[in-house]
Amino acid sequence: MSITISIVEDLDEVRDGLTQFISLNAEFKMLKTFSTAEEAVKEIPRLKPEIVIMDINLPGMNGIECIRQVKDLSPGTQFMMFTVYENDEKVFEALKAGASGYLLKNTGLLQMIEAIKELHEGGSPMSSNIARKLVSVFHEKEKIAQEINTLSNRENEVLQWLSKGLLYKEIADKLSISVATVRQHIHRIYEKLHVQNRTEALNKAFGK
Repeated sequence: MSITISIVEDLDEVRDGLTQFISLNAEFKMLKTFSTAEEAVKEIPRLKPEIVIMDINLPGMNGIECIRQVKDLSPGTQFMMFTVYENDEKVFEALKAGASGYLLKNTGLLQMIEAIKELHEGGSPMSSNIARKLVSVFHEKEKIAQEINTLSNRENEVLQWLSKGLLYKEIADKLSISVATVRQHIHRIYEKLHVQNRTEALNKAFGK
């Protein structure tokens, strides 16, 4: 049985080039290709391809939103991003939406073929620098989690009240301690989280 594939890509030369190259491989069966996400949203749930190669930057609806809308309607379909975007925000947004692979457009065609096979076999193919980004972010999150775990219960309480926008005096009243003690706790929080101010502390503890 051939692996069924669709492509969502607005650049004709990229879409046609991929289609021609993938069609040369007897293991693949190319279904319909699309130049807009709006077309794909209508057709993919009907065609139910096993793999969709998806661009992000499309006219109108983008590729990430397309995945969100199609994922539940075609649960057997796996999505591989094929894009120029390599910033953290786009990568995580795409993976959160349901993409299982993420390749950059400088990926060679032979690598693309191997990535399609890997995806079909249950893997998550990524361009090497995308994989490195994910590892780096994971390590950073682990480091932050360890720093937060060093906070005492009282320091955590102070941090929670800080996140609600309370002033030092208001926090002191809430916790029945002096303003000077609140300052000491906040100073220790900054030291443990390796930050300089309230905004940095809250961003690190609760995410931006």
